[in-house]
Amino acid sequence: MRHLAVASLLLTSLPLCAAPRLDEMDRRVRERIGRFPGKVYLFAKNLDTGVTYAIGGDERVRTASTIKVPIMVEAFAQAEAGKFRWQDTMTLTEESMVSGSGILREMSPGLRIPMRDLVRLMIVVSDNTATNLVLDRITADAVNARMDALGLKQTRSLRKILGDGKKLKPVASGHSREGRLEEFQRFGIGVSTPREMVQLLELLEQGKAVSPAASAEMIAILKREQYADGIGRTMPDAEIASKSGALDHLRADIGIVYAKSGKVAMAITCEDVPGPNYTPENPGLHLIADVSVMLVEGLASANPAGN
Repeated sequence: MRHLAVASLLLTSLPLCAAPRLDEMDRRVRERIGRFPGKVYLFAKNLDTGVTYAIGGDERVRTASTIKVPIMVEAFAQAEAGKFRWQDTMTLTEESMVSGSGILREMSPGLRIPMRDLVRLMIVVSDNTATNLVLDRITADAVNARMDALGLKQTRSLRKILGDGKKLKPVASGHSREGRLEEFQRFGIGVSTPREMVQLLELLEQGKAVSPAASAEMIAILKREQYADGIGRTMPDAEIASKSGALDHLRADIGIVYAKSGKVAMAITCEDVPGPNYTPENPGLHLIADVSVMLVEGLASANPAGN
């Protein structure tokens, strides 16, 4: 292991019998991360009790595709404010098609796609082309202003996803104000902290990210994400609302696990992952899967109702 930040636990208002279980969770998490060849940053919270656990939870990390959740939040906020209608369409062009995850790059240019469908594709299949089309409509600066309004000042959408269409040289575009600054170049399309990603998930679960109805719809979309190789990989019976992200040497996953003994929100980022390896056997995915189980077992057990 090349990096392990000091873990922190917040044990406010817990029964004394819960502390040993949390200590055991901490030991197991540390031992598992100790066998991982990269860096790990995480933050987790039992949304019922408020108990939290962190390893580097306030470190700024590359988001990869997890930044699509803040983008979705701003899209819902703009739709609710009447800045566009969900049935309004964006036109798919050859130049707008980008590589990576998603299906729109396989479609024919000229296709007109409703904004609601673009947002769903952005989350459910992590469609990169859909993401860029959404950003064309709402702008990355508006996403960041929304995050500021929610108190999430480290969470920034920096630019559209790098792409070349079918014929053009790859070039980054759609930068936010921060995305043009040198200090943010190393983060790619987005930056956040594990803590802030969990705070955003909690706002969604509480119905406070936009309106209660919009927040509930966003949670429902997150529950339909089709990539399940990280959080919840070995929890087939648990309902999970999540969004993953992947780069050559990074794996990230954020989500809420609706366990029988409590709701646990978490954000886990693995950097310096050996690879590239875009299969389900990526060691970062296995790390996330293993640690997510430990977090649910440890933090959900701290729920007095689960004692």
